[in-house]
Amino acid sequence: MTVSLPLVFVLGVIAWAAIKFLGIRIWVAVVIALFGFWLSHTFLAPAIETGTRTGVGVVNGNAK
Repeated sequence: MTVSLPLVFVLGVIAWAAIKFLGIRIWVAVVIALFGFWLSHTFLAPAIETGTRTGVGVVNGNAK
């Protein structure tokens, strides 16, 4: 059985768990999210996307 979840949903659950159980303050989570948003508009974005896709492929067992 295959379950397909968007990566943003998984990261959202991790952020919620960090806020709820680890005591991370909400403003810290917002700053981290903003940093990721701004980082996506830099020259590093293609490398980050490729690395993320490769990592997900490794986890799913279909790495090329």
